[in-house]
Amino acid sequence: MSGEASYELGVVCEARADRDTACVLADRVLLEEVSWLDAETLDSCRRWRGVRPEADFLKWASVRDECQRVGLKGIFGKFGGQPGQPDAYMARLALLLLASSEHPPEAVLLVRDSDGDERRRAGLEQARQDRRWPFPVVIGLAEPKRECWVLAGFDPKGPEETERLEKSERRLSFHPVREAHRLDAREHGAKNDAKRALEELSQGNLERERAGLEKTSLEVLAERGARTGLTTYLKEVRERLVPVFSGTSRTRG
Repeated sequence: MSGEASYELGVVCEARADRDTACVLADRVLLEEVSWLDAETLDSCRRWRGVRPEADFLKWASVRDECQRVGLKGIFGKFGGQPGQPDAYMARLALLLLASSEHPPEAVLLVRDSDGDERRRAGLEQARQDRRWPFPVVIGLAEPKRECWVLAGFDPKGPEETERLEKSERRLSFHPVREAHRLDAREHGAKNDAKRALEELSQGNLERERAGLEKTSLEVLAERGARTGLTTYLKEVRERLVPVFSGTSRTRG
């Protein structure tokens, strides 16, 4: 594997934006917690991937097609004698795909929006506990959406952004950064739509969104993200992914 990253990490998510958000945050925790890692060499030490070597992530919507491609049969049994909660079966298939790949990853992130369905966390937990996987499994459930995690990193830079934030707060009657969990609309463009709130603040600038995730301290992100699943995700990364790099990992599944 000369010239390749030492650590290959699987990512299962809905879209590229979800992958980028989850991986930026995981990288930050790794850089803070693993003494021998640094920003300059990080990309040469770890690689985020899907099932295929050329893929940056495994898309949830592609799991069944990938199973057909490699001849992996669906497994529909129960989980510890209990029926599967939402996402449990698909997550189990995704983990089986990665576990049976030619070079299984050292760890896997399962990244998902809850979309207001609390059962999804239980489903992802069922898949993680289904068997002794050959890698730690990190669950990242954004409640209700990924955009709420990005909003947690937004600190206004200058009077124009301050005005945008104040205007958004007046429209919503609550603070969209500190109370992002309240952005729970399911209809795109609705008053409490997380995507709409983020668009108002970032003006669709992806670099601006990323800057908030990269620059806002992890402590502040954890404080603001307590009710959006972000705090739990950062804790999972520390407890399950960091030990892979520090050589102390005993966690499987």
